[in-house]
Amino acid sequence: MLERMELEAFLTLAEELHFGRTAERLHVTTSRISQTIRQLERRIGAPLFERNSRTVTLTPVGKQLRDELRPAYEQIAASVTAASRGNNVKREITVGFSAPWCGNLVVRATDLFRIRYPDSVVTVEEIQLADPLGRMRSGAVDLQLTEFPIAEPDITTGPIMFSEPRSLMVPEGHPFAGRESVSMEDLADATLVTIAGEKIPRYWMDCYFPRRTPSGRPIPQGPATNFWPEVLVHVSNGVGVSTVSARAERFHSRPGLVFVPFHDAPPIDYGLMWPSAGRNPLVQPFIETIQEAAAGE
Repeated sequence: MLERMELEAFLTLAEELHFGRTAERLHVTTSRISQTIRQLERRIGAPLFERNSRTVTLTPVGKQLRDELRPAYEQIAASVTAASRGNNVKREITVGFSAPWCGNLVVRATDLFRIRYPDSVVTVEEIQLADPLGRMRSGAVDLQLTEFPIAEPDITTGPIMFSEPRSLMVPEGHPFAGRESVSMEDLADATLVTIAGEKIPRYWMDCYFPRRTPSGRPIPQGPATNFWPEVLVHVSNGVGVSTVSARAERFHSRPGLVFVPFHDAPPIDYGLMWPSAGRNPLVQPFIETIQEAAAGE
């Protein structure tokens, strides 16, 4: 049986006869389309397309497969659309994200999801670090891409989408600014600017804003901010330092800030979570879609 990506890639390429346009329509990379088609051809045991530097054409086997699959695919799509219009199943989903790089992935997945489920409404929302679980627990958010770990009895965690190394964000002129790397033990010699943690699980705070180094030395705690931009202001003004994802340098670089990689800190895992009770029926299809979008990066 064909997988959905194989089916969509084949039928779209059979229509476009162009790998770039096919990838654009499906919101994946050209290499992902090429890999999927090669995989499908191996399963079938025959080439489906003739390719050269200028053109892409269907082989006789490819034409036969297209002609046999297209009516069935269109009938299935029509049946799903009719069923979605004829019942009361919720067709809206709100997806949250906690960092800009998470937001980029969610938006790519949303574009693809809207193509596959045109009758569905997707809302994308940024989640503030000072209250990472509140919007989900209130029922406002159905699915969220966020920093792990999350271990809550009312929340289900799913697959990790990607991992990022950690860096230490320091003010320009700080003793650490000229180093090639820092260690977790170095935090004992700096003041750590944190996020206000009243609504944040303690285990999460200890993961990203620890109170002690691995050897047990106390880490001086600086201001506890309510919003991430406040952290940037405090660090750039020399108030303290803060642990960040290495990717933060591309999004938050500004005069007065230096990003120094850790050489011994564990990576930051970004994963999906959703309410354990009363799950929106669109959550699972969106999980599958965001996994495909992440794989196509």
